[in-house]
Amino acid sequence: MLKRLGWCVFLVFLFSHEVYAQLPDFTEMVKKNGVAVVNISTTQKASPETSSLPQEQQLPEDLPPEMEEFFKHFFNAPGGDSVPRDTQSLGSGFIISTDGYVLTNHHVVKDADEIVVKLTDRRELVAKLVGSDARTDVALLKVDAKDLPIVTIGSPEKLQVGEWVLAIGSPFGFEQSVTAGIVSAKGRSLPGGNYVPFIQTDVAINPGNSGGPLFNMEGEVVGINSQIYSRTGGFMGLSFAIPMDVVMNVVDQIKTKGKVSRGWLGVQIQDVTRELAESFGMKRPHGALVAKIVPGSPAEKADIQIGDIITEFNGHEIESSGELPPMVGMTPIDEKAELKLIRQGETKTVSIRIGLLPEQEEKLADVGGKGEAKPDNKLGISVTELTSEQREALEIAKNGVLVKSVGKGPAKDAGIQPGDVILRIQSSVIKNVADFSKVVKNLPEGKSIALLVQRRGNPVFLALKIGK
Repeated sequence: MLKRLGWCVFLVFLFSHEVYAQLPDFTEMVKKNGVAVVNISTTQKASPETSSLPQEQQLPEDLPPEMEEFFKHFFNAPGGDSVPRDTQSLGSGFIISTDGYVLTNHHVVKDADEIVVKLTDRRELVAKLVGSDARTDVALLKVDAKDLPIVTIGSPEKLQVGEWVLAIGSPFGFEQSVTAGIVSAKGRSLPGGNYVPFIQTDVAINPGNSGGPLFNMEGEVVGINSQIYSRTGGFMGLSFAIPMDVVMNVVDQIKTKGKVSRGWLGVQIQDVTRELAESFGMKRPHGALVAKIVPGSPAEKADIQIGDIITEFNGHEIESSGELPPMVGMTPIDEKAELKLIRQGETKTVSIRIGLLPEQEEKLADVGGKGEAKPDNKLGISVTELTSEQREALEIAKNGVLVKSVGKGPAKDAGIQPGDVILRIQSSVIKNVADFSKVVKNLPEGKSIALLVQRRGNPVFLALKIGK
């Protein structure tokens, strides 16, 4: 009995030793790279506008309302009150050149009147903001110093899901805190981050980590820790980092041109759902579905059409719509690109010259239909012509019918709402109510049908199926 117990203890020890031996050792990596990670503190002078709301609550302007409680940037600012006072915040950063260039997040230094970079040797240096980019949330700072320790920049393309990664930063002001985890996913598209294919990890990230580096096992920086998904504002297992290829593209442009320019097609796109894929005759859902083309844009000049499904960009396959904007954004202006797309079941290749993304986003209109009417067709909706005032407010020059009411039926099941403007059904452009009635009357039963509607200024394809 004792002999058996001895063998069991030995096997448990052996198994535990094997498991422990397989876990990564980060000690040397931290010793080598920790000296290049800095603490960043900012001060914003008090004003009536800034004193009423804590910085930690100032989320990106284009964040959807339903996501505001989830997505938190990593500010660690004191709560506000009605008494004006200077606002301070903490973040992280890292040194990329021996002569004092430092990287952090745009939101860490946004609107700061003073930026102080604290090194590991306890020196505190006032930093100059060289430039920043809100769309990618990247900021480049410069301090007056020489022979500084630096990090090594790595390639996020080589990073694999499941690989160990490590973060160093100042969560809640605790400097040089080290946390580790794995890469959970790559190429994540988040609200307000259309031009960033985020790296998702389960590395513990909290307020104050923002702007700090994400290292791979070779000790190379592959990303900047930027956002978390949280119901509480603290870490819940979902952290997101900006890939360094995107970051260095921004840095190069800031250094050479003083601002950041991005490639632009001039299309609004959406994902292809299973129902939409069926309506377009696709074997499986993939690609980016074109829902709108901006007048005068490169897409219009290249004869890209609404309803086209972009499946490749310069040889890179597009599985989801979120993959396309970062690829286009990093393409040089005026360079030619090849698009592979599906149009009415046929595969086509289109050449397009990349344009410059406009500085300001298009304004959205929110105009709904008024009045009530009984549904009078097999979709279960009632429609009416658009007035000239509605067309002007909705920025719809021609075509389309306004949905007045939605009753029980396929349209309601598909999510059609009063105030939507139906622009086309399948490949048929809806010019007026007569067109709408004619097309709806001939719709097949039992098959998925694609409707293009404009809602609050944004076009979107919806799929519905008419029962037999």
